[in-house]
Amino acid sequence: MLAFTFPGQGSQRSGMGRGWAGHPSWEVVDEASELTSRDIAHLLVEADEEELKLTANAQLATFVLGLVVLDAIERVGLAPTLCAGHSLGEYTALVASGALGLEDGARLVVERGEAMRQASEERQGTMAAALGADDDSVASACERAEGDVWIANYNAPGQVVIAGDPQAVARAGELAKELGARRVIPLQVAGAFHTPLMAPARPLLRKALGDTRFGDPEVPVVANVDARVHTQAEDWPGLLSAQLCSPVRWRQSLDTLAKLGATMIVEVGPGGVLTALARRVLPESRAIAVGAPDDLDPLVDAVAGSDSWHAYSAAHQGEHLYTSDRVVVSPTNGVFQPMPELDAPGPGELRPAEPAPSWSASPASPSSGSASSGVVAVGDLLGHVGFEEVRTPFAGLLVAFLAHPGERVAPGQPVAWLRVGTGEAL
Repeated sequence: MLAFTFPGQGSQRSGMGRGWAGHPSWEVVDEASELTSRDIAHLLVEADEEELKLTANAQLATFVLGLVVLDAIERVGLAPTLCAGHSLGEYTALVASGALGLEDGARLVVERGEAMRQASEERQGTMAAALGADDDSVASACERAEGDVWIANYNAPGQVVIAGDPQAVARAGELAKELGARRVIPLQVAGAFHTPLMAPARPLLRKALGDTRFGDPEVPVVANVDARVHTQAEDWPGLLSAQLCSPVRWRQSLDTLAKLGATMIVEVGPGGVLTALARRVLPESRAIAVGAPDDLDPLVDAVAGSDSWHAYSAAHQGEHLYTSDRVVVSPTNGVFQPMPELDAPGPGELRPAEPAPSWSASPASPSSGSASSGVVAVGDLLGHVGFEEVRTPFAGLLVAFLAHPGERVAPGQPVAWLRVGTGEAL
């Protein structure tokens, strides 16, 4: 089961979108720029570190790049079973889940960035990461500092972020060292996020949230505020408002993802911080970061890591699996039954190596594939999961089924593996 996690402010870096320029998923940047009247391409490609440190720029750029990467992952046939986002990343997660549209999500991120900028100017604040101390010790350090300082992020065992008044944060940092912290690292941020010092930002954000239409998430989203799944649209405005002044319970959110069955945690967007945290919190799960086009192949390789996939790799003498490979995933929970007339090997078996076919894909011609050749067209029926049809969104050579007939599968689990053609199918 795939859980997609989305990074927040602080993951941005200069030139982080350069590799995506010219990729088909770059159209997300063009659309978001038009919706917000902002030159987001400039932020992703040309802006320097100083320009990207500004809260409004950092949040919008990180949000949009997360959606670019999400679009690219969806183009290779993968979709999340669960979602979560760290701070700002929660907005990206809600768009990914279908609870927010791109227009509403982008508008909210702009409003949020402006509100937080104003709050940071009204009351100076800072943040610092305390490493090596347990949660209780850091909480005690904040209380003993006798100032405006609080825990802002529960990131992982031994990694807690504190925030507040700069002098109080410095005092709490020294006390945390006395209580066992190995290091306390100041963070280069513009305010004390996720603390009561952000309270002045709430009225502006609440107004924007009140003007926004939320839908029920189609994919479960774990909230920062309480590390629980919320499936009702009406829950999210209050959660996003509370998030401004409440700590991000990221470690607890990762635990929730694991309890819900997530076996692979995919960080979608710039950075790699969330992947490192997932490996610390959930060492039994697989964690992988996708921030650049070159990361798509390892993701497909990891997700489709079945016997047949490994056998194919061995048979091709080290050939790299490029993103001409696609996987078709289950739309729901249930028992998988492939169409009996389709000519495709099962898990652990191989179709003999042959060149990928070239054709023009036609979404209007389902069931036009040739069972004897293993070639399928867009919309062809590959099988059923329970009563739900499994149709391929790609045209290509059906290399193998990745689930056995009668195997119980989960939503988002790969069930078939295709190699697409070189024409319009791409």
